[in-house]
Amino acid sequence: MLGVVLVAAISTGAAVGTSAYLMNKKQPVYVTDSTNTFNQPVRYAGLNAVAAENTDFTQAAESTVHGVVHIKATTNAKQYADDGRGQQQYVDPFEYFFGFGGRGGGGFQRPQPQPRVGSGSGVIISTDGYIITNNHVIDGADEIVVKLNDNREFKGRVIGTDPNSDLALVKIEGDDFPTVPIGDSDALKVGEWVLAVGNPFNLTSTVTAGIVSAKARTLGVYGIGGVESFIQTDAAINQGNSGGALVNAKGELVGINAVLSSPTGAYAGYGFAIPTSVMTKVVSDLKQYGTVQRALLGIKGTSLAGDGDMMSDQPIDKSGATLADKRKEFGVVDGVWVREIVDGGSAAGSDIKVDDIIIGIDGKKVQNFADLQEAIAQHRPGDKVTVKVMRDKKEKNIDVTLKNEQGTTKIVKDAGMEILGAAFKELPDDLKRQLNLGYGLQVTGVTSGKMADAGVRKGFIILKANDQPMRKVSDLEEVMKAAVKSPNQVLFLTGVFPSGKRGYYAVDLTQE
Repeated sequence: MLGVVLVAAISTGAAVGTSAYLMNKKQPVYVTDSTNTFNQPVRYAGLNAVAAENTDFTQAAESTVHGVVHIKATTNAKQYADDGRGQQQYVDPFEYFFGFGGRGGGGFQRPQPQPRVGSGSGVIISTDGYIITNNHVIDGADEIVVKLNDNREFKGRVIGTDPNSDLALVKIEGDDFPTVPIGDSDALKVGEWVLAVGNPFNLTSTVTAGIVSAKARTLGVYGIGGVESFIQTDAAINQGNSGGALVNAKGELVGINAVLSSPTGAYAGYGFAIPTSVMTKVVSDLKQYGTVQRALLGIKGTSLAGDGDMMSDQPIDKSGATLADKRKEFGVVDGVWVREIVDGGSAAGSDIKVDDIIIGIDGKKVQNFADLQEAIAQHRPGDKVTVKVMRDKKEKNIDVTLKNEQGTTKIVKDAGMEILGAAFKELPDDLKRQLNLGYGLQVTGVTSGKMADAGVRKGFIILKANDQPMRKVSDLEEVMKAAVKSPNQVLFLTGVFPSGKRGYYAVDLTQE
């Protein structure tokens, strides 16, 4: 059966940043023997448990709902019109207004802009108006409107985003805002009562209750490089709850609601939240640096207990060995099996070796890859951690200095397009026809910056950047941001001038 795992934002029209992910789900088989037909000794697991006390959520709910907000994110769509040949072309509204829209005699019909609107929730974490939400709630938005539980509305400003953890920090102007106090997600226990508080339908905050079903869950929804160590709960999380609060019975924030698992897209039993242990580090970095200072251990590994679709009885290599076989070989039932050491990474500069089993970080137990990600995500490059491994069936503590994606301990600065010191536009159709090109970005101006330093001149048409085709300015921005985080920090440009002369440039993106 196919189940849908989706980020819990809602929208009208085409949603801003909303996504859905398909996951293979195996249906559990439940076998019961209510009459004890087999006449075997039976011991009921809960017989000796202490009776559960009635938990009063009213105080936690009352103290939380005012700190949870509704977020409306709007992306202003470009204006397009038919050019008379069935082709959609961008229309400059100033051109249209002043009567230059009839080029070629075909004439344009008046364009109808279609803005995209998405919505979700957010949590106020400081009285001066800092709000934490999911990145997918506000991703690509041109305008953000924040509505409080008392119906006051404010314009929101994005301080920073982190797609890898799906978190974003938004600021509204003012003071003495109601907040939700931040709690310790590490202290959260499976079976503990929690509340999911959101503002999914712009109808003021709503509250649902449930328990923590599991911790350190990995779903694979954030792709390669994503940080996933979800709190799983059966408190109802519906579409539009993205960015809302998961709080404990004391009213303390322990997670940011992010994902629901469902075969239909509606709530069907489980939701997932990003723990505050990850959130607090991300918020601190975004406020201080504008971008997350992400440390990496520099290994490729596998959860020994199995993770996701990798089961204990499935062959994992050509020899036919399974994870169950490896557990017997290594003498440990869980942990992260180190299968590769990344060159230039943190582990490469330490005593960690291939076939070590990581079972702890700084005294905290590591049972799977999600545990490892969560532990490392709380640190910055340059921090030292103690990694406990099982080697030759003996425990060993190894000190490791953490590094970033570039293999250094330096602070990574938030690099926007402004560091290039140039302006760009999509290649006009007439120039495409003249040069027989299907796409390209033209440099329309060069000032002081990285482009000028590399010798790039006005008029140059960028066809590829780091081997990626350049069709839109956003294509260049994405490639540049990835290059800034790479070890080389270089943008390799290939293209052509309007004269037909080819050009090749290497743009150094390093910052002092």
